[in-house]
Parts: sequence; structure tokens; C-alpha cells
Amino acid sequence: MPVKNRFAELLPEITAWRRDFHENPELLYEVHRTAGKVAELLRSFGVDEVTEGVGRTGVVGVIRGRSDSAGRVIGLRADMDALPIREITGAEYASKTPGVMHACGHDGHTAMLLGAAKYLAETRNFDGTAVVIFQPAEEGGGGGLAMVEDGLVSRWGIQEFYGMHNMPGYPTGSFAIREGAMMAAADQFDIVVTGKGGHAAKPHETIDTTLVSAQIIVALQSIVSRNIDPLKNAVVSVCVVETDSKAHNVIPQVVKLKGTARSLDPDVRDQLEEGIARVAENIAAAFGAKADVQYERGYPVTMNHPEQTGFAAEVARQVAGAVNLDMQPMMGGEDFSYMLNERPGAYIFVGNGDTAMVHHPAYDFDDNAIPAGSSWYAGMVEARMPVSA
Repeated sequence: MPVKNRFAELLPEITAWRRDFHENPELLYEVHRTAGKVAELLRSFGVDEVTEGVGRTGVVGVIRGRSDSAGRVIGLRADMDALPIREITGAEYASKTPGVMHACGHDGHTAMLLGAAKYLAETRNFDGTAVVIFQPAEEGGGGGLAMVEDGLVSRWGIQEFYGMHNMPGYPTGSFAIREGAMMAAADQFDIVVTGKGGHAAKPHETIDTTLVSAQIIVALQSIVSRNIDPLKNAVVSVCVVETDSKAHNVIPQVVKLKGTARSLDPDVRDQLEEGIARVAENIAAAFGAKADVQYERGYPVTMNHPEQTGFAAEVARQVAGAVNLDMQPMMGGEDFSYMLNERPGAYIFVGNGDTAMVHHPAYDFDDNAIPAGSSWYAGMVEARMPVSA
């Protein structure tokens, strides 16, 4: 298709943007350099409107088609933030910021959407309005929610949202998607176990919070194995155990547990929240201790809408020749879910070849995926808002 040919021509330029972002990674909402360069490039492309500071540091660009007979508005989203990881790729364009790297490919997502924006501003071969959205703070900061709360939908009249993420292990430039739950709700919990500290040689004079915490950690796994329908998905992981003593011979007064709960179904999410509190509190009480549980709901389930998933898959098929329509859902979280809760849309994965998995210090984005990714972004606009013959 012609779009692919244009992006093959633009590949060196888009790659240069991507590698610049990679060399200069920024965390969460502190993406000032990245957002500034995005806004500068959008203006240089002739994008009709560029608004900065949406959801604190997000950027929104508006590209109007050659006609607007039906008032259609499509939103395309990419994320901009990096991760607090020390890079070990050894690439010539490796991060220049110690302890920070683009270990999830957001540099690639941003560059691919910029490429699509340049093409759409050049051609205007659609009937309606394309809104390109560059979001901060996907990695735990809820930047998607911040942009929604800052009026993303109402200010620009967005009717559908489409987003994309790279996937290591899939052939470069291939696509995978599924209807329905695509990525999990990502919640977190804190449990503070309080007992009676004392000397390790006299455990009978204590209420051993370490023992109580160990029992809680093991028993929390029974929520998934014995309370959740085995045909549904759920994960409970305790990832941090902290005591108020570091001595070999002290039974601590307090132990803190931190973890995450993941689910693909709202009812299962409710079960996890109730079950974690019930198990922790009652096991602690059985030992004479006390457990205080705080459960914080994070990103919702990323839910692909049926009709829009079909459109996204068809554009991917036109770009790549085939598409995996039965990708297994993932238990990772994604704050594009907030946009999909506001308007129908779909989230798709593009193959990133044989590299380390995302969030690994050896991960790297494959620039050869750029033509496919940019073509899909642009293709969604042209396919959903075609110019009448």
C-alpha cells in the first residue's frame, strides 16, 4: 500500500527521532524535553493545532482532513515516558541519563506516531479530523487518566481511540490483537502486620510478625487457587517484605508487605480486593497479631471494543499481510484503558523481533518496525474516515 512506501522513505528521519528520544529518556510527568521536541516537530509538519501541557505534560496535535462531511474525529495515542532502569544494551544511542532508559519502547511509539502525523499532514487523504496524542506517565503515573481528566475527549471531540505497543518475541512488523480484555487491571496492596517484638531466643514471649507474615504470603495464593473460577485469570504477588529490625536476633514488632493484584474481569477484581483483606486480617488475628490492609485500585482492564477491534485488525492485515486475531491477554497493566473507558477503540501489538523483553536493561526497540507501526497509525485514520469518491 502507498502508506508503507512513504514510511520506508521516512525511515531514516523517524529513526533519528527515535534514537534521540532514546538517548534522552525522561520519567513519568517530567518529560519536558521529549514533549517539547514532539510539539516542535508537529508544528514543523504543518499540524493545524498543537496544544502542550495537557494532563500536565501531554501534547495534542490536530490534523484536519481534506474534507469533513460527517464530523468524524479519531484519536491516536502514543506514550512518551521511560523507566528507572540502568541500560546495558551498549548501543551507540544508549541512554545518556544514568539509571534511566527507554526499556519499554515508548521512544519507538512516539516516533512512529510522529511519522504518521507527518504523513497525515502532508496528504490529508481523509474525511474528518485526526487527533494525535502524546501521553506522559504511562509507567505507573496514570498519565492517561490525567489527560482524560484534563478534557481530552470533550476538548477535541474524540469519538474513537486507537493505541499500539511493541512486543518482543513477535516477528518485526507483524501484528497481534484480540477482542475484549487485552491487558489486566493492575492494583496494589500494602499490609502492615503488627505483633509483639522481642528476643529471637524467647519467641514464646513475642507475637512473631515474621511468622505471621509468612503465613499470610502463602495463604494469599489460595485466593486465586480456591476462590477464583479456574477458567478466569488472576494473579496475586507479594513483592516486598520489610521489617522494622535488621538484626539477626530480633523478632520485629512490625512487618510490611507490598504486592500487586491483577485481573481481567471486574467481578474477579472485587474478589481479589475482598479476599486479600479477609485472608490477611484473619490469619493475623489467629496468631494474636493485627493486619492493616490498604488496597489501591490502579489501571482498569484494557478492553478492546468489538467493532473497533475488527477495524484495527483489518488495517493491520493490509499493512502486514496477516494479523494474529487470538493473542493471549496479558496480565500487565496499561493506562490507555482510561481512554477506552471513555470512547470505543482498540489497542494492538506490533512485533519487535528478537530482543529482550520490555522492562529489561538489555531491551531495545527495533527501528525496522517503524514503517509498519506508522502505517497502521495513519491507516486507521484513512480507513475509519475515508474520503468519498
